[in-house]
Amino acid sequence: MSNPIKDDPNLKREVIMDHYEYPRNHHLHQSDRYIEAHMASDSCIDDIHVQALIENGIIKDVAFDGVACTISTASTSIMSELVKGKTIEQAKEIIRNYYAMIDQKDYDENMLEEAVVFDTVGKQANRIKCATIGWHGLEKLIEESEKKDE
Repeated sequence: MSNPIKDDPNLKREVIMDHYEYPRNHHLHQSDRYIEAHMASDSCIDDIHVQALIENGIIKDVAFDGVACTISTASTSIMSELVKGKTIEQAKEIIRNYYAMIDQKDYDENMLEEAVVFDTVGKQANRIKCATIGWHGLEKLIEESEKKDE
């Protein structure tokens, strides 16, 4: 079954602008229960902090803040909603599918829900970093969480 957002350029723009103007989970927590990654791009203004609360293999919360372009803000906002409440394994599968989509490879568009709005970003090399910076931040936090649990 095809994801309806993917095939509608106006709906894509609407989703991206909604997440840019009203980003979800756009705040940082002052709690030592959260782990944090600082992510900065050397090619644009993106400079964000991504936080995650991961307990018992579940991503309980994801938050972010900082200065970021439209694509970066929207993709991180969508990612934060997509992985909240998921197990680490489910989140890794979502991340794998997202990167496959960015790389113009086969992926599960239904798993990615609203994140499919970035399905053409891979054709714009200068936008790939923007669309993945928050995702790379979450990946770092998952790795850090797994090392702690070893």
